[in-house]
Amino acid sequence: MNHRNLPLWLLLLVCCLVLPERNQAQSRPAADLIITNAKIWTVDKSLPTAQAVAVLGDRIVAVGSNTEVDAWRAPHTHVIDAGGKLLLPGFNDAHVHFVSGGMQLDNIQLNDATTPEEFARRIGERARVTAKGEWIVGGNWDETKWNPPNMPTKELIDAVTPDTPVFVSRYDGHMGLANSVALRLAGITAKTPDPPGGTIVRDAQGNPTGALKDAATDYIDKVIPPLTHDQRLKIVKRALAHAASVGVTSVQHMVASNEDIAVYSELLQRDELTTRIYVAPSITHVDDLAKLGIGHAFGGPYLRIGALKAFADGSLGSGTAYFYEPFLNQGNNRGLLSDEMQPISLMRDRYMKGDAAGLQICTHAIGDEGISTILDLYSEVIKKHGEADRRLRIEHAQHMAAKDFERFAQLHVIASVQPYHAIDDGRFAESHIGHDRASRTYAFRTFLDHGVRLAFGTDWEVAPLDPLLTVYAAVTRATLDGKNPNGWFPEQKLSVAEAIEAYTMGSAYAEFQEKEKGSITPGKLADMVLLSDDIFSIVPEKIREVRVRKTFVGGRLVFDAAAPGQ
Repeated sequence: MNHRNLPLWLLLLVCCLVLPERNQAQSRPAADLIITNAKIWTVDKSLPTAQAVAVLGDRIVAVGSNTEVDAWRAPHTHVIDAGGKLLLPGFNDAHVHFVSGGMQLDNIQLNDATTPEEFARRIGERARVTAKGEWIVGGNWDETKWNPPNMPTKELIDAVTPDTPVFVSRYDGHMGLANSVALRLAGITAKTPDPPGGTIVRDAQGNPTGALKDAATDYIDKVIPPLTHDQRLKIVKRALAHAASVGVTSVQHMVASNEDIAVYSELLQRDELTTRIYVAPSITHVDDLAKLGIGHAFGGPYLRIGALKAFADGSLGSGTAYFYEPFLNQGNNRGLLSDEMQPISLMRDRYMKGDAAGLQICTHAIGDEGISTILDLYSEVIKKHGEADRRLRIEHAQHMAAKDFERFAQLHVIASVQPYHAIDDGRFAESHIGHDRASRTYAFRTFLDHGVRLAFGTDWEVAPLDPLLTVYAAVTRATLDGKNPNGWFPEQKLSVAEAIEAYTMGSAYAEFQEKEKGSITPGKLADMVLLSDDIFSIVPEKIREVRVRKTFVGGRLVFDAAAPGQ
């Protein structure tokens, strides 16, 4: 176009229409990071797939084709060629015990000890290198891997730990084994009463065997020296590094202590938090949190508080989950209501206080009657305080009564579940509770069919933190013993897409953060993970072999498998 031949009025009009577009393009801020040539599964239904993503600061600013996103490039933009690899939103673990998980990275490891002899040998070896006065803790032992699967007793380890106190936990966290040194330090004798919500396992003469269930473990916990601040700081740093290495960008820490929160706060001030943390202190602290007037999800992008964690019952493997009918081959044992539920009116009062203060309630419930009882209490809370966006949660929701799926949906309760437990417990669940009850164990498909929201997690340290193992479990339901290669109750399997959504948007919703994270969407936090393989196209059995290549939190690269030392 020859501008010299245009009338003045037309030239002015062209300038008014064209120049703003040019100025707008020139004034657009350039991206700090662009990931291009990726296979992106966004978990955003408005744009499910894409090739590239641009990040400005800690937020996503563009998602689309390589060409579209390339418009955000400038000389200073850091560009990563994904090489066609799968890019997902960062995984959000809805249920962890982050500090004890970090501790277990260095504690004695007993989960794969397949005989009592191996169990004792490992403890004896650790005792030989344990300083005088220090305890041997951790363990995560699993007697179901032994033949016969008898519970361990103190006699198994006393000879190899004559001077070292030992308290090693069963992998479900609801039972532990103490040696004679530990029992003596805790003052536990044949005359010590069972506490409400707990059991001191005894032999035929009434003497403690060393095994303690649920609230009875408090006797030992009170005499184990507490962690120092520096020890806790080191443990949390270990946990943060491990989370980054497996693509976990957010965690929801159940039963976080004041000391845990203090360490998180210190690391936040140092800009050293590489995982976003939502802490849920024990419901026994409801009065303290209610006085603060903070409500749910209070805080910033990296550290928030406002949930309360409660316990209804115990676990399946320890025989303390609370059922309508007894466990098989355990006499009249129907499990235990937790000490927090004795009396039930105590829990009701705490729920009412917490809900009135706008705090979120998350309750561990595993047995069918335990779950039903919590749904009853949740119903009372809603009836008294009216409808609200409270996002009540049941953690584990493991063995459901058929009548309660619909109640879950009606009360808008979130099922915060851990699929790895299904392929672990599936090895022995039917021998404990029979086929019928087991058919409603971790019933992911039934929950979705009833319109119940799922939030995925691991219960780390009870199960591995690796999200790919969780996705594998949800998609295959192949038990760890190899006896159910086509799936344990295969009708409950999920698709890969459903599993990823539960692990990202589902978990984000469970912590009131679905507008901030959970999908690769412009405006959201740039939390993303690049995988070694496309879990949508490989055979499901191979998902557990997939590894994380890179992890981004707020656009910051916090793990790179290609980096030295990784």
